[in-house]
Amino acid sequence: MTLYPLKFHPILKERLWGGVKLKEVLNKKIESDITGESWELSAVNGDVSVVANGDLKDTSLQELIEKEPEALLGKSVVARFGKEFPILIKFIDAKQDLSIQLHPNDELAKKRHNSFGKTEMWYIMDADPEAELIVGFNRDVTRDEYAESLKNNTLLDLLNYEKVKEGDTFFINTGKIHAIGAGVLLAEIQQTSDVTYRIFDFNRKDKNGNLRELHTDLALDAIDYQKKDDFKVSYSQTGDTVNQMVDCPYFKTNFLNLKKNMEQDTRSRGSFTIYMCVSGKSNISTEFGEVEVNRGETILVPAISNKISIKTQGAKLLEVTI
Repeated sequence: MTLYPLKFHPILKERLWGGVKLKEVLNKKIESDITGESWELSAVNGDVSVVANGDLKDTSLQELIEKEPEALLGKSVVARFGKEFPILIKFIDAKQDLSIQLHPNDELAKKRHNSFGKTEMWYIMDADPEAELIVGFNRDVTRDEYAESLKNNTLLDLLNYEKVKEGDTFFINTGKIHAIGAGVLLAEIQQTSDVTYRIFDFNRKDKNGNLRELHTDLALDAIDYQKKDDFKVSYSQTGDTVNQMVDCPYFKTNFLNLKKNMEQDTRSRGSFTIYMCVSGKSNISTEFGEVEVNRGETILVPAISNKISIKTQGAKLLEVTI
């Protein structure tokens, strides 16, 4: 099996809060006006990505992993995660505010849901004027204060709000309360997990007139109640070099601000490489093949590749490895 750079069909998700930016800004083929998420690369059970290009077209990501685990994932990734794909890649369009939520850590998620926890990062691709995120508390709170705020409908008074613009990047560790605000389009990189504890949803109702489920009790033991200014990622945008953004136990992300071609020797990487194109376009090739990637597209370069060549006259890429 020749493992060339792989592009996958997006898995599109309608959401109560979704909009049209995935269609109008990122050129996704979408009919709906409430599409909130495009899952670009997923091995979540029931939502496994399928190859869209080349000889392996229509093959699922999980099939590829089963047949060629080390060649696709990399020896070090297989040693840690076996045949499980460890991250989930998305583009998210919030026309309305998302629910206020948090994610459990690995220990809690394993105990309660037999799942990974959910550490994630966001790169802001587009934001309406005055658009903002909720990230953490604006002061240290106690568990009792938090519980009281839910009863009194005053939770919003305890939360930290961050105005955002294109290029802003945030690291959301487990336990941190957060929400994407209306008018934000972003790229999300996260552990493979769909475990979310929703704690407040602005009393909205779904299309059937029902309030969405809250996870109040589950969240109590999962929340980090301390105010921490550890979420805004400071990184260089220097041109034509590799700029480190995030290096955590679950994924590593670099920012490539390219004006010209770049070549990388990946023999010692020991991991697959993902490229999310957040601006411009480029052609990415290895010794096994080449693929074009445009804004709003994602590709997976298998670990077996020893070198990656990026040809472009202008592109911004998020480069993700394990």
